[in-house]
Amino acid sequence: MGNHTNPLRDAQDRRLPRIAGPSGLVIFGVTGDLSRKKLMPAVYDLSNRGLLPPGFSLVGFARRDWADEDFTRVVHDSVKQYARTPFREEVWRQLAEGMRFVQGTFDDDEAFVRLRGTIDQLDKERGTGGNFAFYLSVPPKFFPTVVRQLKKHGLSEGSGDSWRRAVIEKPFGHDLASAQELNRVVHDVFPAHEVFRIDHYLGKETVQNILALRFANTMFEPLWNRSYVDHVQITMAEDIGIGGRAGYYDGIGSARDVIQNHLLQLLALTAMEEPASFDADTLVTEKLKVLNAVKLPADLGRHTVRGQYAAGWQGGEKVAGYLEEEGIDPASATDTYAAIKLEVDNRRWAGVPFYLRTGKRLGRRVTEIAVVFQRAPYSPFNTTDTQELGRNALVIRVQPDEGITVRFGSKVPGTQMEIRDVTMDFAYGESFTESSPEAYERLLLDLLLGDANLFPRHQEVERSWEILDPIEEFWARHGKPEPYTAGTWGPKAADDMLARDGRSWRRP
Repeated sequence: MGNHTNPLRDAQDRRLPRIAGPSGLVIFGVTGDLSRKKLMPAVYDLSNRGLLPPGFSLVGFARRDWADEDFTRVVHDSVKQYARTPFREEVWRQLAEGMRFVQGTFDDDEAFVRLRGTIDQLDKERGTGGNFAFYLSVPPKFFPTVVRQLKKHGLSEGSGDSWRRAVIEKPFGHDLASAQELNRVVHDVFPAHEVFRIDHYLGKETVQNILALRFANTMFEPLWNRSYVDHVQITMAEDIGIGGRAGYYDGIGSARDVIQNHLLQLLALTAMEEPASFDADTLVTEKLKVLNAVKLPADLGRHTVRGQYAAGWQGGEKVAGYLEEEGIDPASATDTYAAIKLEVDNRRWAGVPFYLRTGKRLGRRVTEIAVVFQRAPYSPFNTTDTQELGRNALVIRVQPDEGITVRFGSKVPGTQMEIRDVTMDFAYGESFTESSPEAYERLLLDLLLGDANLFPRHQEVERSWEILDPIEEFWARHGKPEPYTAGTWGPKAADDMLARDGRSWRRP
């Protein structure tokens, strides 16, 4: 063919999806939940949508004593159970031909020699072109071991033009020092631009839509500042407890687990200035400017709250409190709820509080960003006319039913002048026929394409720890988390924290 180009394929055509070139994915810790419920189904869905190269290969690495067939069967069952797109036998067959399993522990040199042999063989048989991404779906304490093993066995560098990438799941450390150490170890082996830190929140359509909403429309951006916005609330609530994660969760807690990454990322996207373009470097620059301008309250005792769920009723059943969960020390001071007040010290946001909260065993599962506007500066209406009137708000729902709600006052039909809050609601599911891809589909495809747009960089990770560390240190020295009944919206102290500022939490 030579350099013949297809005249029907125009680079400007947005309908043509970008398809990954020859490549393969190696998953360490392939027997875990994340891999079964998210990664394998996402690989299948991408394949089903025709976005993976024909020779795409999937290598699993774990302790189990499995043959390739066993691994293929496990992937098959996971895909059948969790995939988003319909199961098609011919897609499955093509994918299954490229599946291999390597048995071993992370410090086992022979296993890495076998892994290298497997990769070399796949290059010959499947035409993967030497391009492999290594997905570390393993407990963080094993990150350094696996990364060093990849280097030691010549797996971290491709030959010629081929690429090798590392994918790390959170947590990226548990404080600034450990995050810096982790970054040092990983960057010692992989160049910074080949390290992809997964924050699956950033893969969600709605999160990307924050940018579309703000910068593609003229009706929001002019109000998106301290002159019109009273405050911003960012909530990530879960209705589940810790489940089987006692080993990971105890000693970490909700602030480290959710605020440091997801919520600070949402804050950065909500508050950032318009980037010159949407490439990864420009986005990171703007997000970092916001994170660098974040200011902690002077009095952490009054403006941060942590809680811990106690037994209660949820969804019609009696649930145990955190201290009664299996594997939890009855004296544990780990927070399962955290709320903090931050300010962004720049011209756009000076004086506007950002309230971040997260918790387990709350009223329902929901993640949302609420931009709450100031009251009208002058009201010609009698107070009785406006008793039912709250503040205007623009709410971006990240999950579960993705969409946007606008709340504003409207006159109630009738002879009196009575004004009441009404809402206008836009739901993705109703306006677009395409179903939103799973976050991991988008992120895995971006990874194989080498597009780092939706992945936080190490500077953002480290700056986020700088913001959270003083709060964690303050908590470690002062008191314990306040108990709250499972199924409620958190401890009373969280309501008091906003009431002191003359505000209240939204009921999502």
